[in-house]
Amino acid sequence: MARLVMKFGGTSVADMDRIRHAAAHIRREREAGNHVVAVVSAMAGETNRLVTFTKTAGRLQDPREYDMVVSAGEQVTAGLMAMVLQDMGVPARSYAGWQLPIRTDGAHGKARITAIEGRDVLAAATSGQVAVVTGFQGISPGNRMTTLGRGGSDTSAVALAGALKADRCDIYTDVDGVYTSDPRVVPRARRLDRIAYEEMLEMASLGAKVLQTRSVEIAMVHRVPVMVRLSFADPAASAVGTLVCDEDEIVEKLVVSGIACSTDEAKITLVRVADRPGKAAAIFGALADANINVDMIVQNISEGGQATDLTFTVSNADLERAVRVLEEARNEISYERLLNAHGAAKVSIIGVGMRSHAGVAQTMFRALADKGINIEVISTSEIKVSVLIDAEYAELAVRALHTAFGLDAD
Repeated sequence: MARLVMKFGGTSVADMDRIRHAAAHIRREREAGNHVVAVVSAMAGETNRLVTFTKTAGRLQDPREYDMVVSAGEQVTAGLMAMVLQDMGVPARSYAGWQLPIRTDGAHGKARITAIEGRDVLAAATSGQVAVVTGFQGISPGNRMTTLGRGGSDTSAVALAGALKADRCDIYTDVDGVYTSDPRVVPRARRLDRIAYEEMLEMASLGAKVLQTRSVEIAMVHRVPVMVRLSFADPAASAVGTLVCDEDEIVEKLVVSGIACSTDEAKITLVRVADRPGKAAAIFGALADANINVDMIVQNISEGGQATDLTFTVSNADLERAVRVLEEARNEISYERLLNAHGAAKVSIIGVGMRSHAGVAQTMFRALADKGINIEVISTSEIKVSVLIDAEYAELAVRALHTAFGLDAD
């Protein structure tokens, strides 16, 4: 007997037929003797529809009322799921986030979970009743509804699994697991049976859309095993998927487990910044104050050592705002010119096996050179090497690296 949290995303509950199909997965686990808590998203497209309503309601949006509106979709799904389960003969009850409660900070629209008091949900699950919980939402210190940001239902599910000390959190989605790369780009990509938390976190932050980054962070902190499964599979069949787990649970580690790519990259270069203490703090402090995330950074000291060129990347959406912030801070920063460009891509190789293998970077750079792909910026960590290249060559680079590290399916 296991304690399971089962999460179903928007495409998995897009209409009544899919809700019934998802309910059949829940019934299967309950009939196997497991204690089940389900977490559901809004139906596919419903949150976007609600957001559109808020935009037409007025120019100045109260973020508290915005959260009240956009959180409604999950409540509809939870109620419908509970009704369908009851119709199948499975005892079930729906819970909104505030009823547990899932407590968050007061950052409406992007709240962070601070505590979960799940006694009632746990009691329901252990008594044989399925608790169907709304994802994506919680309650602020001022007792107002909050939402966790896009992909927040993943975060809700994993955090709830940690609070309930669940044996596993199953994420049902529109793919049957985590692949070595995007199968739409690399037809020979293959599904991984297991992937380490650290690898999944890197892949999620570098463009893989399977799991939301914050959910992986929570899983890693609380050591919650997470299984990614296909919601559209036959509920009666033996389920396959990818287990996100501790590195020690993976017997044979690949040198490189996956290739990730993000084309949402813009490059900024500050030419001839005075090479003095405090200049980097002035640059990145101004960007941080404007809530602009900076990713890859490279610094080159000019001849004579009196000035430096500083290159870094931001998202395409933040480029215009970043340029404006840096131009306004020009006197404080003291740079000669500011160059910026869209159209960059970040391609990354990820793998815990890189810690114990030499020559990984050389293999990467050689594979790209053989395809005539120029590298503009390089960034590394213990289990990742990322390069910035022209977006035109992104897919070619991903396929070349996938082959070079022996990840192609037989």
